Amino acid sequence: MTMVGNKKPVCRLRPFFMLEHPREVVRQFAPNWFAVVMGTGILALALPQMSGIGPALRPIGMGLWSVALALFLIFCGLYAARWMLFGHEARRIFGHNVASMFIGTIPMALSTLINGLLVFGNGLFAEAYISLAYGLWWVDVALSLACGVGIPYLMFTRHEISLDSMTAVWLLPVVAAEVAGATGGFLAPHLADTHVQSVVLITSYVLWSYSVPVALSMLAILILRMALYKLPDESMAASSWLALGPVGTGALGMLVMGGDAPAIFTAHGLAELGLVAQGIGVVAGLVLWGLGAWWLLLALLITARYLKNGIPFNLGWWGYTFPLGVYTAATYRLGIMLDLAFFGYIGTILTIALTCMWLVVAGRTLAGAWAGHLFTSPCIAAPDNGMGKAACRAGYSDGR
Repeated sequence: MTMVGNKKPVCRLRPFFMLEHPREVVRQFAPNWFAVVMGTGILALALPQMSGIGPALRPIGMGLWSVALALFLIFCGLYAARWMLFGHEARRIFGHNVASMFIGTIPMALSTLINGLLVFGNGLFAEAYISLAYGLWWVDVALSLACGVGIPYLMFTRHEISLDSMTAVWLLPVVAAEVAGATGGFLAPHLADTHVQSVVLITSYVLWSYSVPVALSMLAILILRMALYKLPDESMAASSWLALGPVGTGALGMLVMGGDAPAIFTAHGLAELGLVAQGIGVVAGLVLWGLGAWWLLLALLITARYLKNGIPFNLGWWGYTFPLGVYTAATYRLGIMLDLAFFGYIGTILTIALTCMWLVVAGRTLAGAWAGHLFTSPCIAAPDNGMGKAACRAGYSDGR
């Protein structure tokens, strides 16, 4: 039994016992929940790539991807219901300088599912999975382009921003485009029409350039911010890992698109261009992987410092999973492109770490979702004063 506010005790065996009413699940639902899909989906894609035991783990990966797909559909339903039933509160997200950033998790979650569809879809949807993936990818492209410019525009025109309040969550809407670009690189070889292949590949390169240079410029500002104002609040501890996301995805995108380039460009009489693109992809991927190693080590040191004082759990912990996952995927891809077992071993180590983190975060999330305290929208908790800013920085209050 537990108390909710000043009300009578309620049974912990009942779901959402910390909410005043079950409808608060809809009213308080926010896009940050789509990070659960991202973290679960990227683990599903990493497991089958583990050195030696990858094929044996494929059924587990397929099961995790199926869970991620189910969660995505549930979350889309909940968020659509919020807009229909509580639209006057839902639209406040566009005026909030942190919560609005998590809109970018929606297209990134969709990208993760499309990648999984290409890996696992043949056994579930027969030949239709390619057409389904192709159609969903263009939806993802549109959403990513809108997030990549729309949210920064709101930052420039509506949000109250200061350098000391900056965190790596600024990256979320921008990075969505490069994630879609990497997905396009995975998709292109599966398409039968060579013209469509080239359109997807060229679009993927544009998406990469639409995102990565902007993300790297943000990372430069983030380094300055941390040097001047030190680390952010403990509730934002996981944000130190978000910087690994654009670097890992940028490396993965260049490697995948470069791998596609020779065959696709050769089909259009541009064989030399294809070889150049392949070489640039390998070099750029390796350079960005090295930059990612720096961010990974820095994130480990920062996290160790936070652990001394304890890190409160919130949905922001999913920030530990997806960035590490895409960096792991880039590591595996480097091993394939360079034919070096070293990267496969490193990828396996990173996958084990990713699995352990996913188990911890998923367990805590499941418990928090059952209790209901993870369903909180900081934008409506304290819309007109500064009382809710700490929770908003985390994106997700843990209810404690």
